[in-house]
Amino acid sequence: MNPAGGCPHAANARLPARGAVAPVELPGGIEGMTVLGHEALKEFLQHPGAAKDARHFTALREGRIGAGRPLLTFATVPGMTTADGADHRRLRSLAAHAFTPRRVAGLRPRIEELTDTLLDGPARAAAPADGVADLRRHFALPLPMGVICELLGVDAEYRDRLHRLGGQVVATDTGPAEAVAADRELVAVLTGIATAKAARPGDDLTSALVAARDAGGDRLGRQKLIGTLLLMIVAGHETTLNLITNAVRALCAHPEQLGLVRAGEAGWADVVEETLRWDAPVSCFPFRYPVRDLAVAGTRIPVGTPVLAGYSAAGRDPAAHGPDADRFDVTRPARPGAVRHLSETDLLPHPGFVGISVRSLPVRLAPARPGAGRRARRYRHGYVADVRRP
Repeated sequence: MNPAGGCPHAANARLPARGAVAPVELPGGIEGMTVLGHEALKEFLQHPGAAKDARHFTALREGRIGAGRPLLTFATVPGMTTADGADHRRLRSLAAHAFTPRRVAGLRPRIEELTDTLLDGPARAAAPADGVADLRRHFALPLPMGVICELLGVDAEYRDRLHRLGGQVVATDTGPAEAVAADRELVAVLTGIATAKAARPGDDLTSALVAARDAGGDRLGRQKLIGTLLLMIVAGHETTLNLITNAVRALCAHPEQLGLVRAGEAGWADVVEETLRWDAPVSCFPFRYPVRDLAVAGTRIPVGTPVLAGYSAAGRDPAAHGPDADRFDVTRPARPGAVRHLSETDLLPHPGFVGISVRSLPVRLAPARPGAGRRARRYRHGYVADVRRP
């Protein structure tokens, strides 16, 4: 796997020639595997012999992975993404006591207000820049980060810092010293937020998580509270940030698909579903570890091997999505018998190259200025016009 990232789809197109399960070399020279085929990935994620707890990671247990190695924090942070069995169910139960439908529904008016406000951001940024604005910076990032921080009761002053630190935690090209420093800073920031909420509770999710107890009277310990906050902040905004960016980029590159939405022949929910399949916001999700040798799609995965869930490859698997799997088609989700994309939340009992997106998304706001070039297109609403190459 290339630690510097880049477009994963070219690599995905080569790997399936070696089977639905392929060996990969992870940063640091660690041998791993990735599951690429849709049915193979579905089988693996549901397999009771595939664990998330890093104590099953052979190379880590044997001391072959030093501090600061890429993805180490993400793979070992205590919380739902690294818990199995009863421990995972307990953590989900505690989170469910705090993360209620009422709390989410109560945020809806504020989310709509924030969205309306942020929609003016690209226009302001474009005014002194020849009509071009970075949609990722001015809308796709501040919207999910603002929503998740309001949900958690995190002050606005922390948002840029948390985004930067969260990005370093999941990056695959961060140096060891930088990764260790980012990990310590992130834990310190989250600890400070949790401590403040414990002393002065508010009507927010962090305060509710601090106070939450399960049926047996148990509550989240400090490490798992911090791990849960990290999961909600990183996964709660990075995935949405990438989804918004990827969806807009796909519609810019396929204006006929936007035309279908505007004509009512497909809905925005179809755009979301097709983007999740065609350009998933998470390319390869780390890690699962076989607790014993497993055979998946005819390939042996040795016990203790770190395995990446290859969502981007599975989303374009022609065996599941048909011979036109590489084509972005917003009418696909409504087809009879259409196969839905895979995600962590769909599959029980388990709920750089990690995320897929671009570092910026410069777009020219409609209407295009005269002479902008034949790629510029005019639309009555929105910003879908003349995508600039980052």
